[in-house]
Amino acid sequence: MSQAIKAVYRSGTFILQTDCDLPEGVEVELLVQSSQVIPPKITDLAARQNFLMQLVERMQEAPIPSDAPRFTREMLHERG
Repeated sequence: MSQAIKAVYRSGTFILQTDCDLPEGVEVELLVQSSQVIPPKITDLAARQNFLMQLVERMQEAPIPSDAPRFTREMLHERG
C-alpha cells in the first residue's frame, strides 16, 4: 500500500501535516523530498576542491540550451 503523507521534521520528530489512516504500530518507509538544498559535508580540503572541480566540469558538459524555456516567477513559486 502506498500513501502520500506530508510532514515537517522538527526536533527529531516528524509532525504530520495531513491526516493519515494507518493502524497503530504499522511500519512505514519514508522518502524525503525537500525543497532545501543541503550541501555535502566534506571536511577534507582536497576532497572539497575535487568535488567542486567535478561539479563545474559536469555543469560545463551539460550547459542549459539557449532556447530552453524561461520560467516566470509564478511558475517557480506555483502553489498547489
